[in-house]
Amino acid sequence: MSSCTMSPPAASSCASSVESVVGSVVIITEKAVGEMNRVLTEKNLPESTVLRIGVAGGGCSGFSYSLGFDDKCDEMNDVVTSQHGLRVAVDRKSAMFLEGTVIDFYDGIERRGFTFENPNAKKSCGCGSSFSV
Repeated sequence: MSSCTMSPPAASSCASSVESVVGSVVIITEKAVGEMNRVLTEKNLPESTVLRIGVAGGGCSGFSYSLGFDDKCDEMNDVVTSQHGLRVAVDRKSAMFLEGTVIDFYDGIERRGFTFENPNAKKSCGCGSSFSV
């Protein structure tokens, strides 16, 4: 489990076609979508905004999760789905590391943030924000 901050959107336009949740690389819980929608509203982001999920090299275990808003997606390079009304884009390079990952939102006394349950992770660091395969 890990906490992530959400980054501001990049400038550009997003493709409009969206696959069903059946073709999803990651599953996002309703609770997580609720928090993401709260942030979208708070930041007054346009309806065309997508949640971009990815993996970057780095972190203490080799890879780290990235989670942010984007106003562009590329059907050739992204897997685009709709989950609980939220459009989600995962770049195809990250998809192989994220297949089957469940993203949830934890809101407890000791911490608050998004969590990742990744069945592909062989090892993760103590903070939970990086992993290895």
